[in-house]
Amino acid sequence: MAITFKMYGVVFPILLSLLLSQETDAAAVISIDYGSEWIKTGIVSPGVPMEIVLNKESKRKTPAVVAFRDEVRTFGEDAVTVGVKFPKNSYKYLLDLLGKPYDHPLVQAYRERFPYYEIVKSERGTPEFVHDDNTRFTPEELVAQLLANSKEFAEISHGQPISECVLTIPGYFNQAERRAMKEAASLAGLNVLQLINDYTAIAINYGIFRRKEINETAWHTLFFDMGSASTKAALVEYKTVKTKEKGYVETVPQLQVIGVGFDRTLGGLEMTLRLREHLIKAWEANGGGDVRASPRAMEKLFREAERVKIVLSANTEHYAQIESLLDDKDFKLQVTRADLEGLCSDLWARVSNVIHRAISSAGGAGAGAKVIVAGGASRVPAVLEALKTAAGVDPHKSINADEAATLGAVYRAASLATGYKVAALNVRDAVLLPIQVVFSRQVDGNEKLIRRILFGPMNPYPQKKVITFNKHTDDFSFNVNYAELDHIPSNELENIGTLNLTQVVLTGVNDALNKNAGDNVENKGIKAHFNMDDSGILNLVNVEFVAEKTVTDDEDADSTLSKIGSTISKLFGSDSELPEKLEEKSEEQPQEAEKNDTAKVNETTTEKQNATEPESKPKPKIVVLKEPVNANEQILNLQPLSPDQFKTSKTKINKLNEIDRKRIERETALNNLEAFVVDVQMKVDMEEYAECVTLEEIEVIKKLCSEVSDWLYDDGYEAETAMFEEKLNAVKEKTNQMFYKHWEHRERPDAIAAIKSVLNNSREFLKSAKNYTKEASPERDVFTDVEISLLEKKIDETKSWLDKSVAEQNALKKNEDVKLTVESIREKITNLDRDVKYLLNKLKIWRPKKPKKMENKTETPTESEKTEDQEKPVEEPEKSEEPEKVAVEEEATELPQLDNEHSEL
Repeated sequence: MAITFKMYGVVFPILLSLLLSQETDAAAVISIDYGSEWIKTGIVSPGVPMEIVLNKESKRKTPAVVAFRDEVRTFGEDAVTVGVKFPKNSYKYLLDLLGKPYDHPLVQAYRERFPYYEIVKSERGTPEFVHDDNTRFTPEELVAQLLANSKEFAEISHGQPISECVLTIPGYFNQAERRAMKEAASLAGLNVLQLINDYTAIAINYGIFRRKEINETAWHTLFFDMGSASTKAALVEYKTVKTKEKGYVETVPQLQVIGVGFDRTLGGLEMTLRLREHLIKAWEANGGGDVRASPRAMEKLFREAERVKIVLSANTEHYAQIESLLDDKDFKLQVTRADLEGLCSDLWARVSNVIHRAISSAGGAGAGAKVIVAGGASRVPAVLEALKTAAGVDPHKSINADEAATLGAVYRAASLATGYKVAALNVRDAVLLPIQVVFSRQVDGNEKLIRRILFGPMNPYPQKKVITFNKHTDDFSFNVNYAELDHIPSNELENIGTLNLTQVVLTGVNDALNKNAGDNVENKGIKAHFNMDDSGILNLVNVEFVAEKTVTDDEDADSTLSKIGSTISKLFGSDSELPEKLEEKSEEQPQEAEKNDTAKVNETTTEKQNATEPESKPKPKIVVLKEPVNANEQILNLQPLSPDQFKTSKTKINKLNEIDRKRIERETALNNLEAFVVDVQMKVDMEEYAECVTLEEIEVIKKLCSEVSDWLYDDGYEAETAMFEEKLNAVKEKTNQMFYKHWEHRERPDAIAAIKSVLNNSREFLKSAKNYTKEASPERDVFTDVEISLLEKKIDETKSWLDKSVAEQNALKKNEDVKLTVESIREKITNLDRDVKYLLNKLKIWRPKKPKKMENKTETPTESEKTEDQEKPVEEPEKSEEPEKVAVEEEATELPQLDNEHSEL
């Protein structure tokens, strides 16, 4: 179905169908666009196709900052506020620290940019923040807390638990960084359906609004995304492709990333830091003092530089000004856009480099492609000008620069989650860091190092591949490394880190060969199956020895098939679910894709069936033999969290969550008590409340409230949650009657007016209903005399009860027990209303009776009677049905209608 939503005053059609499955209940799923500076969260839930989750300030994005101060943990804007006064306690720009060793260039650059953090080397060799109380936090633990905070916002806004998500990551993330992001999500209690490259998420958001434009003719779009810390450009191809799903071929739209360029250190943060340095030099030139020695002053300058940079995107000049920057001295300086562009003059050429690398990696495809801009820092005028020069066309701002990735990722989340059906859109990403397999073998008595590319530059994924080792007969090992990185600039190579990924040691090779040796057996080698999943993470699925045996005897075939059948299904049950084509690479040269093992089994079975047919000579059959080979994979770069390390980090985060929960409970109880006491103290002096209690009760209430207030302002603020709740219950117990009686006296006049209105309407209805009895009109005998008399009796009884009760209540003081309650009036209204509605419904369904025709089945009419009947028209039944019906409807419409509000009171 077509769905629309409104954004920035414009209504956009969503060309997708988010339909709940009829077979299962759909649970809400979220996307989290975790950037260096901001976090945005999208959600899809039953009845809510796509939307951005608002934070507690009702904003659509939240600063990616977490702070700790006085045993209180804060997030977002609150954490930023803490960071201005206590910079060391507020942690930000954590994305570039994920999955990196302590001595990584980006970690060292982080330490230089934010020198007030105490960062040490952890046992794993990763950076670790040392907090005031000697508590330590890894980047993964801090990111996990920010992800959990986003998850909590989504759960609060939609009122249901959430466990599944799609996370955006920079497309240049390597294997260690991708694993680290998934570890952080696991610590946050999130199951990651997919890690999606941010530019791919943007391309999805762009494509779903243009599905009707996608056809068999490919067209290209270049997405340029400059964020806070980095810049990416991706050339994407859109076209329709044919896929075979559920047994039939279907044509679906597809987007495929065909070219990518990036610069990991080009972004808004670099501009802010340069502008901050400009402000520092201006301060020092005026003899302001050593501002660099003050973390608080440096943080103030950083915040002001960020603010001025944003303002200069729309204005040509602006003042930077800070009160009490250092030693109670104020700072003020005029900054122009030209000043900022001069400070960053070398950055604009780097914008062009990113564009050129994206086009170059696509092999020059996409000439004349439309350029779409995303990312907050892309709003800088000099960036847009450099982009226009590099691309040769005017950039378009046809998507929401801040939210495109979030909405694209949440669409992907809906397509991956259980219980949702979305309009098909195939997504094919591209490998940025090529991967090769390296091993050695004996050649002419010498050991030779062999390299085979597993995934080349811009290879699409998800995909699985197989590499075959057909010269090894004993145990051996091979390495998986990054390779062919010539297309990546030298400065970016340093940021990748170690090029060695894993070492795989194979054992039991000779045993596997001997076990499957014999006549008519052809060795097909050792096959290692790899899978690049849709998160861009490389997995070694399994390693096996494969051989083919030629047999001519049916019994041998049966025996062999039964022997290997369970092994085949066990090894390839999960692989068969992947839609990608396997590509097998041997030691010598690339080969054709290996056939699916299920197909091989089917083929063999078919041949066997054919062999049972009468033939002069049995045809030979090929049986595939497979034997698993033990593979011990060791990660050579950054080690993932061990189970014990994960448990330790999870325990640390759970402890913080429990502290927050108890703190929030205590603060809520304190606020409830304080607010209620103040409210009572104010109202007890108001006449309308004071007249509802006696003078003695007023004194007791005032005394109790005074005691609680004194207790609160003395030492009560340090009390436990239970004490606040106990005090609140005590005050409520003394004031319940006052508030109850006040409510009764306030609401009673409206209730009395309502029942009087019902009585009047009921009398009018009764008066009209008497005309619809057999005695009044035989043709309209809708009601019986008993029904009329019962309603009349009910009306009289209700009126009598009301008059008596009102008189008795008016004779009482307001501080005496209530005689005539609103609830009793509501009950009387309900009873009377029920009786009237019964008769009304009877009137609506009543229809006049049709006159019966005269029939004589025992006598046969004479000829004269027949002639007379022919000459005299048959007398038609009296046509009273329609006039009677009209009359009833007309009179019914004149009946007084009961007020729904009164009848439901």
